[in-house]
Amino acid sequence: MTRHARNCTAGAVYTYHEKKKDAANSGFGTTSRRIGKDSVKSFDCCSLTLQPCRNPVITKDGYLFDKEAILTYIIAKKNEYSRKMKEYEKQVKQDEEEEAAKANAEQQKKLDRFISTEKNIVSNKAVLPSVEKPSTSGAISNVSLGKRKELPSFWVPSQTPAAKVSRIEKPDSKIYCPVSNKPLKAKDLIEVKFTLVKDPADKKSLIAKENRYMCAVTHDILNNSVPCAVLKPTGDVVTIECIEKIIKKDMIHPLTNEKLSDSDIIPLQRGGTGFATTNEKLEAKEQKPCLQV
Repeated sequence: MTRHARNCTAGAVYTYHEKKKDAANSGFGTTSRRIGKDSVKSFDCCSLTLQPCRNPVITKDGYLFDKEAILTYIIAKKNEYSRKMKEYEKQVKQDEEEEAAKANAEQQKKLDRFISTEKNIVSNKAVLPSVEKPSTSGAISNVSLGKRKELPSFWVPSQTPAAKVSRIEKPDSKIYCPVSNKPLKAKDLIEVKFTLVKDPADKKSLIAKENRYMCAVTHDILNNSVPCAVLKPTGDVVTIECIEKIIKKDMIHPLTNEKLSDSDIIPLQRGGTGFATTNEKLEAKEQKPCLQV
């Protein structure tokens, strides 16, 4: 039984605290840490730039992006796809040329064999070209029939094995969301319209304000701890409480009186508060090389 001290080194048991301490100092093993509020983005920030959105748009899965950032991402992915597709087409063309060259070489070989056979006809029996067997005389090798010349020799420059060119797989034409990893199209992006908080006494800039936006219907203050949703026809942001108590009774838009469906209500993926009840994933892991005995 060891003493109840974390830094006690006189015990014969390798304690859990010592193991964690050595792993942190050595740089090996996987370390995990709980994410605090400062490490999670706010509900009105872009998922790419992590800054408040100027022209916010939302995907079908509820992830918020700045329009400029997500369009730049889509264009970059399209350019990358076109570049990879050109490389793939070049590889296919080279393969076709190699196959055609092999077929021509095989055809030419058969033609040469036929011509040599026709030239050597002296009687009814055709004289076939003799196949020379490789000589093993004078060869210091335990491989018979001259197979040693076919094996790679790393000490002979002319017989060193060449590295094969890596094959290029056909690129995927789909563009995936950087957060949810689901197919993403520019036409599926929905513009979001936040309702600003009207406070004449507050002279701060929009970014410096703690309470920037409110619900378009109930005028409740929106923050990370308030579940929100976007109404697809107009892009207005309302609280989930407003949807449950007001909108879902008759499924009519409270501002435009349009008929709504369940697909028109997109839950907004909010930011973090540091509490497990608000966020599902608040633990980050960093994988490092592991030493196994």
